[in-house]
Amino acid sequence: MAADRPVRVCVDAVGGDRAPSEILQGVSAALRDLPGVSVTLVGPERIVVPYAETHERTFAHPASETIGMDEHPANAVRSKKDSSIVVGSRLVREGEADAFFSAGSTGACMAAATLVMGRIRGVTRPAIATVIPTASTPSVLVDAGANADCRPEHLVAFAHMGAAYARRVLDIADPRIALLNIGEEPSKGSALAVEAHESMASSVPGFVGNVEGRDVLSGAVDVIVTDGFTGNVALKLLEGTSRTLLSQVKAEMTATLPRKLAAVVLAPALKGLKDRLDPDAYGGAPLLGVRGVCIIGHGSSGAYAVSQAIRVAATAVRNDLTTAITQAIESTDR
Repeated sequence: MAADRPVRVCVDAVGGDRAPSEILQGVSAALRDLPGVSVTLVGPERIVVPYAETHERTFAHPASETIGMDEHPANAVRSKKDSSIVVGSRLVREGEADAFFSAGSTGACMAAATLVMGRIRGVTRPAIATVIPTASTPSVLVDAGANADCRPEHLVAFAHMGAAYARRVLDIADPRIALLNIGEEPSKGSALAVEAHESMASSVPGFVGNVEGRDVLSGAVDVIVTDGFTGNVALKLLEGTSRTLLSQVKAEMTATLPRKLAAVVLAPALKGLKDRLDPDAYGGAPLLGVRGVCIIGHGSSGAYAVSQAIRVAATAVRNDLTTAITQAIESTDR
């Protein structure tokens, strides 16, 4: 692992609701803060070329097509070979970039990474990992939406991939891994949960059993494993709850003059709380199980989220995340 290894991150200049302005601002911030990182911008020539010509460590790779949020992901990836998402994935496959980031269609990013980069040998279902802020250190939720229907062996693979991410990117030496369930007992939950628990208990180092929804934010475990349907519902609930609570706290603290005065004193603490709960701080969601680093941003990603995603991508490359996942999956076949 080389902390100062030069890294080339390919960025989709037109992915997301706030592209290209927020994407380019995020790239500028990343280039300023990450001296060992260079960026290849993929997108329309009129956008990527002028930016690259006026910014150091930036390269333009024009792409004539884009994939919309409303298009069928797999069909669009197959038919739009010169789209920014497909081209970005191809640059990673061909070794011209070390990682790819897009805030465009999540489905298209998943399809392109899977079809173009390819899956790591032994991975049947790549999974989306999401870093969740907790009362202590952040934890990793996997799968957060890539696979609505799963089998027990898929959850076992998710556990190994999530543990590799926790080690290599979050610097957690011995991650504690748990299965999201409706009770702590091994016999609780659906048939999938019961079978997955049995398999994980016998094959996943660091597996500590089940964790319930109320404990997701406690920091009791480092990796939380579930199917993509459940994981996505849990993630959206957490995001919505966080936004609502912060909004309500702000409304209450500014409702009267005395409260406003008190808010001045509490402002630093409240800002710290907001920063810890901000999903943008954790740099998007990695797609684990493909042969390359692929970071998927939220559609509403702003400049800060983009810069953090580039930072996470560089960390994943420098700490050789893909090799770690490959080794983890290979160990399950022995």
